[in-house]
Amino acid sequence: MTEEILGQHAEVEVDGSPMAVYLARPVRSGRLPVVLVGAELWGLTAEVRAVTDRVAALGYVTVVANLYHRCGPETAAGLAESDENRARAFELLGNLTRDGVEADLRAAVAFARAEGEGGDTTGALGFSLGGHITYFAATRLELAAAAIFYPGWLPVAGTALSIPDPLLAHTSSIAERGTRLLILLAERDHVIDAEQRTAIDTALAQAGAEYELVVYPGAQHAYFFAGRPVHDAVAAADSWQRVTELFATTLGSVTDDFPAPTPS
Repeated sequence: MTEEILGQHAEVEVDGSPMAVYLARPVRSGRLPVVLVGAELWGLTAEVRAVTDRVAALGYVTVVANLYHRCGPETAAGLAESDENRARAFELLGNLTRDGVEADLRAAVAFARAEGEGGDTTGALGFSLGGHITYFAATRLELAAAAIFYPGWLPVAGTALSIPDPLLAHTSSIAERGTRLLILLAERDHVIDAEQRTAIDTALAQAGAEYELVVYPGAQHAYFFAGRPVHDAVAAADSWQRVTELFATTLGSVTDDFPAPTPS
């Protein structure tokens, strides 16, 4: 069972810059857990807004932010997927900083609570670059849970927020916060090879993090989104079921299929 939702576009000022956000929540009133959504390299596109709606329909106040906003207002609608725009997106990516992204994510959560009736409990979900961002968020924000799809550049310094050192080196911060992680990876991922998958698994285990790591046989990077040549419907369906159950268990759910857990 899913709920009817409302979506809205807005701007939130962060460090003197207007940051575009998209927020979705169930139509009915009442405070609900917040879920941050992390976009792919392409930014705040129609695809990521559709995922934001899909999460909201499970019973959450869901928000995604344009993390490229400091590079200009033209970034607000995201980029169409193309070779030319890929080069532009990596230029935008190079302007992200850890402190800046943390400020953006905190501002997005604050907006979801103030304008979307979001509650105190927060989760996160992200894809590719958004998975990288979500892993970072788990090192700095108080998250009950995070679902992370094929997160690039975690074990190797030099790209996105793995500057000056790999984000994976900060895994202990996730364990200390008690955030429950779901890591969803593709066997044939050209960005995250078997060695990197092992490094992620090892870092989480050594840190004592609470996590589940799933590798989908034969799947490729970006397998989740329908309409792409690499889409894997079986892996996508299983991933979504796992995400739904994770959030229902850790955030509390309002659907008939996944009732809120009984307080211990």
